[in-house]
Amino acid sequence: MIKTGGSRSLGLPAPEARLRFETERQEIGGGPRRRLLMVDDEPAFELSFYCGTCPLLFRRLETAREKLSLESVQERLTGALDDPDDAGVIEAFGALLPEGEYLPLLLDVEPRLVVPGKEGDYFSHEQVATWGVDQFWGLPEYPHTPYYRTFETAVDADAHLYEFIVPMVPPTWNERERVEEYGALMEQGTVSTAVAISTLDVCRPALDVGDDPSAHWGLTHFLLDGHHKLEAAATVGRPVRVLSLLALGESLAGADDCARLPALRARPRSARRKR
Repeated sequence: MIKTGGSRSLGLPAPEARLRFETERQEIGGGPRRRLLMVDDEPAFELSFYCGTCPLLFRRLETAREKLSLESVQERLTGALDDPDDAGVIEAFGALLPEGEYLPLLLDVEPRLVVPGKEGDYFSHEQVATWGVDQFWGLPEYPHTPYYRTFETAVDADAHLYEFIVPMVPPTWNERERVEEYGALMEQGTVSTAVAISTLDVCRPALDVGDDPSAHWGLTHFLLDGHHKLEAAATVGRPVRVLSLLALGESLAGADDCARLPALRARPRSARRKR
């Protein structure tokens, strides 16, 4: 299932928002400026570089320690949210975000927990096939966090959409009892709802250095609420619903690319076929 609402203006002025995007100041003669996701004025994640030719990236930083759950809407999110334009939920989470245009997407996902460097890791497999390993370290990119893979499909013959859900803190920080409670509800048929702020980064290598020189459309959902639900769904093999607030102005994608996203996300799942 995918439902989408029209884009909406949400958020507070950046200095007042608990979460915001920021570009690190560049020292004279320094390297590329880092693009950051900030939480409570601390850098939480390093994101893909603005150039659009570097590999897709979400890297958890040492100061990423906070979740952004809201007790005021927990009861409404225990079950399946049906309206991507639910004013109460969107306005509640919008008060955490920086001013901007957001596209609400309501997605059903079946998450699979991935540990970097192990089976199913995007950074060790699909990304290496396109960009090769990091030229300095001689290793794949390393996100410093477990994450969830949920969906992928072809954009066209030379581009592929990859979807990720990234917890603000590792699943090992979750409370075991709450994970088990949600798992039991899901096994009884409950579909709970999580909330995320999302970006769409379109990255294409400048040089053909890998075996599969394709464009990677990275749809990355950073969890605001639902850490226990995602782990429970991955553990018991059940779906969970995600209200994604796609940050249009903070994505490395044009307006036309973002407009294609609902239709792409409604396609059947398919793995990348190398040309």
